[in-house]
Amino acid sequence: MPTPITGLPAGHPEPHGAGLGSRLNWLRAGVLGANDGIVSTAAIVLGVAGATDSRGSIVVSGLVGLVAGAMSMASGEYVSVSTQRDTERAALALERRELQDTPEEELAELAGLYEAKGMSADLARQVAKELTERDPLRAHADAELGLNPDALTNPWHAALASLLAFVVGALVPLGAVLISSAAWVTVSAVVVALAITGSVSARLGSAPVPRAVLRNVGGGLLAMAVTYSLGTVAGGLM
Repeated sequence: MPTPITGLPAGHPEPHGAGLGSRLNWLRAGVLGANDGIVSTAAIVLGVAGATDSRGSIVVSGLVGLVAGAMSMASGEYVSVSTQRDTERAALALERRELQDTPEEELAELAGLYEAKGMSADLARQVAKELTERDPLRAHADAELGLNPDALTNPWHAALASLLAFVVGALVPLGAVLISSAAWVTVSAVVVALAITGSVSARLGSAPVPRAVLRNVGGGLLAMAVTYSLGTVAGGLM
């Protein structure tokens, strides 16, 4: 049974486990993807709104921005995670060869890693030996590479998560435009959404919430102000 953390409500288990860090990383990536969708789509629709009063043109630009941004996020994440997975597989393949060709040297290396963490030489050797007898690749992958051979990153999952997160974020300014063509409606909706994503990302990273919210909202307002100004100038020249 997990031991409750001091200060947490009774029955609240300590939030540790093999998949906790991975889940937090996925959640943080989702929040950041949604944030990108909010800001980029809002900047596009306000830029076009600065150039024209045509609601149809503004909505179309938002839809195009949503699709283009979501595809860009998904393809970029797929390429990035695929590269990471290829690197992880190559490292595991090398580790397998070393375990097969030089098992004693690898055992000594693993014991040295545990000894460097504070174990006595005898205990480090014993732990390394027992773990190697149980599952040598897993033991060495964890200690040397920080990898779980059975839980490598999946590029398709990462791509789909990024695509969905971006779309969810982009629907905020696009929905605001569909409700009203007034710029203040879009700006208001975006500010609220950015405050939420800033707060969530800060809590995930155990960072000060007010500072993260101000930074997030400030960046979004700056992006919208710049694109709206450029759109206004371009509209005046047309």
